Amino acid sequence: MIGHRPLLNLLTCSLLSSSLLSSCALLPQLTGPTECPAPAESISPPIEPQSCPEPRVIERIVTQMVTPKPPPQATRAGKLHLPIVGAVEWAMIQPAGLWVESRIDTGADTTSIHAEDIQLVEKDGKRYVRFVLLDAVTGSAHQQELRLRRRVLIKQSGGADERRYVVRMWVMLGEIRSKIDVNLSDRTDFEFPLLIGRNFLMDNMIVDVSRHHTVIVRPDISGD
Repeated sequence: MIGHRPLLNLLTCSLLSSSLLSSCALLPQLTGPTECPAPAESISPPIEPQSCPEPRVIERIVTQMVTPKPPPQATRAGKLHLPIVGAVEWAMIQPAGLWVESRIDTGADTTSIHAEDIQLVEKDGKRYVRFVLLDAVTGSAHQQELRLRRRVLIKQSGGADERRYVVRMWVMLGEIRSKIDVNLSDRTDFEFPLLIGRNFLMDNMIVDVSRHHTVIVRPDISGD
């Protein structure tokens, strides 16, 4: 019996060693951190540029600003159906036969015109006035000699009174032609060489100060 003890001990040690080895195999092994593999680089397929067809004009829209035409203005008015003139008009002066631009002034009693080189002369016991009128269209000078009608005293506001010679001449404005008294004066400082007053306008025409140059046609009038 004593001879078998070493053998028994050896078997016991072998069984223990096997058990220990089996237990160690069942325990999880401690290892270092596991590194994830780098993802494979994805390469997108090349995108081919798409060609769009050229645009085709189906309908063209054009925007155009159109200014409405003003309604036609009346040319006559009043019970007498008199012609309407504006605040500034062209007038024909006879017997000189020249055109001058005129201011229509309903506040003036007498018509007045710009004249140069005014002289009083006497022939056969009668007095005449020599003067020069300027044509506003051609710039030409026209010397006139007309019978003196009278002298008038014109009171100037803020200035000295002025004596003027008055002659009688034909004035035509539009369709109206009338022989009236016109005083001769120096109108160099005025915008218009002719001022048409009430002695021409009364019972002949109606003045609309909002209009200008309503008389477009310049008729060719001859005679005195």
